[in-house]
Amino acid sequence: MNKKNFPRGALLGTLLAALLATLFAHGTAWAKDHPRARDLGVPFEGTPGTLNAITDVPGVAVGFTTLIEGQPPLKEGSGPVRTGVTAVLPRGAGSYTNPVFAGWFRLNGNGEMTGTTWVEESGLLAGPVMITNTHSVGLVRDTVIEWYRAHGLLKDGNYPWALPVVAETWDGALNDINGFHVRPEHVRHALDTASSGPVAEGNVGGGTGMVCYQFKGGTGTSSRRLPADVGGYTVGVLVQCNCGGYDELRVAGVPVGREIERVKVWGSLQTPVKDAAMGSIIIVVATDAPLLPTQLKRLARRAAIGLARTGTTVSDGDGDIFIAFSTANAGIAQDAGYDSPYRLRHAELMPNDYIDPVFAATVQATEEAIINAMVAAEDMTLLDGRKLIALPHEQLRAVLEKYRRLQH
Repeated sequence: MNKKNFPRGALLGTLLAALLATLFAHGTAWAKDHPRARDLGVPFEGTPGTLNAITDVPGVAVGFTTLIEGQPPLKEGSGPVRTGVTAVLPRGAGSYTNPVFAGWFRLNGNGEMTGTTWVEESGLLAGPVMITNTHSVGLVRDTVIEWYRAHGLLKDGNYPWALPVVAETWDGALNDINGFHVRPEHVRHALDTASSGPVAEGNVGGGTGMVCYQFKGGTGTSSRRLPADVGGYTVGVLVQCNCGGYDELRVAGVPVGREIERVKVWGSLQTPVKDAAMGSIIIVVATDAPLLPTQLKRLARRAAIGLARTGTTVSDGDGDIFIAFSTANAGIAQDAGYDSPYRLRHAELMPNDYIDPVFAATVQATEEAIINAMVAAEDMTLLDGRKLIALPHEQLRAVLEKYRRLQH
């Protein structure tokens, strides 16, 4: 979506509906028309779901607002704009009134994910997981609460209060981050257009202005479907990746970052002790396996292993924060009504002895989602005028072929 074409004021309802439908259709086309890592012959472990996306988990919906406008040089308050909002709704439109069991994990804490103290305390996630840029977290959080109020959700029978989960990564090398270009209408658009269909990747949503392993980063997703003899459950992952140095990057175990011939154009965030860029990553893990909050916290930790497979050693400046939820046990946390305050609920759970395949699926899907984000990304121009290149597809294939890892 181009920001200058997005409505800032009131529009007639019919015109707005038509515009949003057109914008969402563009996101779907992106998911279909852009090659993904498997299309290039990158080998991955495990069996993906139908869409190879987080939306393979039944009920999960994803929506985006993508804001791209202007060219360098930076003029604070005017642009260029390279940012957006991503919304992940665990149960679609019913995400706030039908909470899910959840757990979260902080690998490195130079970042933010609001609402996690209550996730930790209650074991529940009520509402969406939102992702944006670092300086738009507050606005996105407040707009989610306003969106709840506008939909009549902040009243008796639901929670009369809200602690939205909103996460961030920094896009200030590509985006006029102090211009605060994310507006309430952009948040509402991401929520209102969320769909259970194909998920766009690369320069979309909150991932629009991100850098990953010093190539263009962004939004990526993947999924795994377990064999029937271990439950047939699905695990889906969505990432917003903005981390790592190019010499760390590994794809399918191959040191791709060191092998690819490229001009080193990204160096403004080098740490003083090693040649690696500071950055962050947000990872959202969804599953329909019946897991309790303690198990979901363990699942969120496994996302760190999938991240490590892509090479990062996690710098001091990283905000690497992960959340996992289960769509099983629908209704388990819905209000029973004040007339039945002691009504018991019965939850299904997967015994710990049988959880290993879900752990493995999380690791595999996280690794692939990060590489998918980089494969789908497209070149952008940094605020200082230098070109930030996306991971070059043919060079990636050549390196994998050299190491006999290319899937023909």
